[in-house]
Amino acid sequence: MYQDYKNVETVKPGGLELKDRLVGVQRVTKVTKGGRAFGFSAIVVVGDENGVVGQGLGKSKDVASAIAKAIEDAKKNLVRIPLNKASLPHEQKGKYGGARVNLLPAAPGTGLIAGGAVRAVLEAVGVHDVLSKSQGSSNPHNVVKATFDALLQLRSAQTVAKQRGITLEKLYKG
Repeated sequence: MYQDYKNVETVKPGGLELKDRLVGVQRVTKVTKGGRAFGFSAIVVVGDENGVVGQGLGKSKDVASAIAKAIEDAKKNLVRIPLNKASLPHEQKGKYGGARVNLLPAAPGTGLIAGGAVRAVLEAVGVHDVLSKSQGSSNPHNVVKATFDALLQLRSAQTVAKQRGITLEKLYKG
């Protein structure tokens, strides 16, 4: 699922204390010759609030089992996100479909300035100080995927130094 990104570290759910957050539930209708068949789709984000997060989609005829399926799906797609204390290492933009998400690191004490789907993802990751702006589509499915796009492009200072073949001190002194 995340093979387009360079240094993504996938995580196994065993031994992690994961918390799930429901992002959205939609009622979907399939029209057949016998009438309308109603179902539900749920999008859920799970995370350990310490850099590990995953998102999943579940569909079923009733809400409870759709959510349960979404949680199971999310646990299969866990990734580790590089964090800098309670914020992000650097500014990053993400996009998916018509949704655009901008994430900016913020000073300690700023809080989580994010709305809806972006907030759910960032809370699950464990980010406490960040500024964000969601533009374009407000479809929760695409906003969650755009947020993941931004988070998966993040690189820690150690990773950047290693890729450039220099020390951390030299990286910061420029």
